[in-house]
Amino acid sequence: MKWLNKRIFVIGLGLLVLSLLMGISVDSQAAPKSDWAKPNAVMDVNDIPDMSDFDPNHPAVLQGDTIKIAVVAPFSGPASISGQIDYISIQWAAHVINKKGGLFVDGKKKMVEIIKADNQSSPDGTKKVCERMVLREKVHVLMGTQGSHLMKIINQTAEKYNVIAANFGANSDELQDATNFNRNAFQMTQSVSQLGRGLAYYYGKIRKKEKKFYIICQDYSFGRGLAAAFKQGLKEYYPEAEIVGEDYHRLFLTDFAPFLIKIKASGAEVIYTGDWVPDANNLLKQARQQGITLPFANIYMDEPVGLNEVGVEGTEGLVNITQYGAENPAFKTKTDIKNNKLWNDMWKNKWKAPYNSALYEWPLGTIGSVIEQTYWLLSVIERAKSIDPEKIIKVWEGDVFKFGNGKTVKMRACDHKVIQDFHVYESVRPDKQKICMNIPPYYWSKERSASGPVHKIPAEVVLPWMDPKLDRCKGKNCWGE
Repeated sequence: MKWLNKRIFVIGLGLLVLSLLMGISVDSQAAPKSDWAKPNAVMDVNDIPDMSDFDPNHPAVLQGDTIKIAVVAPFSGPASISGQIDYISIQWAAHVINKKGGLFVDGKKKMVEIIKADNQSSPDGTKKVCERMVLREKVHVLMGTQGSHLMKIINQTAEKYNVIAANFGANSDELQDATNFNRNAFQMTQSVSQLGRGLAYYYGKIRKKEKKFYIICQDYSFGRGLAAAFKQGLKEYYPEAEIVGEDYHRLFLTDFAPFLIKIKASGAEVIYTGDWVPDANNLLKQARQQGITLPFANIYMDEPVGLNEVGVEGTEGLVNITQYGAENPAFKTKTDIKNNKLWNDMWKNKWKAPYNSALYEWPLGTIGSVIEQTYWLLSVIERAKSIDPEKIIKVWEGDVFKFGNGKTVKMRACDHKVIQDFHVYESVRPDKQKICMNIPPYYWSKERSASGPVHKIPAEVVLPWMDPKLDRCKGKNCWGE
């Protein structure tokens, strides 16, 4: 792919993020705000309609005057699995709203239409498809995507044509810095400054065991920024820890052997990675094949199909930080259990490939996160009572929304970044998963280790980085006030 050859440009972005994060202006001692999580709106799990007709392979065909949302994601190429995840998640949320009659905007009820926009994991593909979505399909929202370099293009297109850009999958802090910020773009998802510092907090303040870490991340702005954030977090929360090695690799790598040899000789106790699939799966598999049994501290090493291939022993001890988490158990109410069982039953008995693999067994993890973020977007549109970007911006800035799983998020008004708690899950063997998986059969899988103990990382210790050069944020504290 063309963009994989633009090494200098990509590394330059990474170094920019590295330099920014080394000067992170987050006050780790900021006093907790007891009122920050008071929601303006709530996703009510008791108000989910009958979803038994939902089929991701055959989504409802909508016509007429609709609220059009383009899902800009890789629907072809080596990262197409990410597009599949995005599509089923966003379609599910839209189907819920449409089954309830749609949203009242601009004086009438309108259904939510979801349109696939294949960006082919490339800058050129992203630019072309975004232009087509806005100019030909007349979409009101561009939702995207994995790859911060690609999300930057989506944000720029949204600003150019005055539509909303909703970021559910790109995590680099530079997306909302003084250089790249625009009012049309909202980062609904986690940022690298939160993820890296969150895992550092877990190891330094909660686990307090391993001290030697080896960093291996993808070689672009996200991977380098994530590594910088982890190192910054260790300085804050675990100064006695040591980085014993650090490497970056190109995307979609098939042979990790040269890196694994170095890891094996480093004396590391934990491998820290931000790799996403397919790299995350390949890295784990090849590490175990070479006899490396170290735990991985990770963000996206949670894809069930790949984990099943590695097996119970090889996945035990994995440590995953997630924005879609909550204290145990996983299912809190009878209604929550009912809704999740319905999804699971349709997965088991109705859905066809690719949506019948182990990846889609439960609407949790990345799937759950994208579903909830879509609910948030649709709630903002509903409360704005319009698809006018100015009205949406007015509602979304400073908005506080409560997810269906009980988690609360706040959109910081000055830079459009999310304030939220995080959770760290430790993977344990099937017989120990009951602490998390609280409905029969009381384990997630017999084929892999999976979520067991969970630890909350409070929002006040992982406030997202705020660029002091962004005029909108000058004079504000890390809560944006």
